[in-house]
Amino acid sequence: MTKEKAMPQKGRQEEKYFFDKPENVRRVIHSLVVICVLLFALDFVLHRHSSHPWEHMPGFYAFYGFIGCVLLVIIAKWMRMFLKRPPDYYLKEKQGDKINTEQTGKAGGKDVAP
Repeated sequence: MTKEKAMPQKGRQEEKYFFDKPENVRRVIHSLVVICVLLFALDFVLHRHSSHPWEHMPGFYAFYGFIGCVLLVIIAKWMRMFLKRPPDYYLKEKQGDKINTEQTGKAGGKDVAP
């Protein structure tokens, strides 16, 4: 790819995507809310063939899904404590490679075979 194609030219409009417009994001969110409300309302009308007694409760699947999502967020925050890297983690790694290259005269880090 040439540099001219990669860089947008002045006067030429950049390509806009569907979610670049905030009103489209609002429409999608409103549509999802309407679908959720309709599905919750259908719980009172439709007969379900459920096997567990809790499934007979109206709104069980909405509540179950909400609790599942909340638990995922809580677990992800907990996992972040030991999986998180400092903001300059990859910068330090690049600087370490540069130092290693200067010292040994070879490219690569400690785990690269000579």
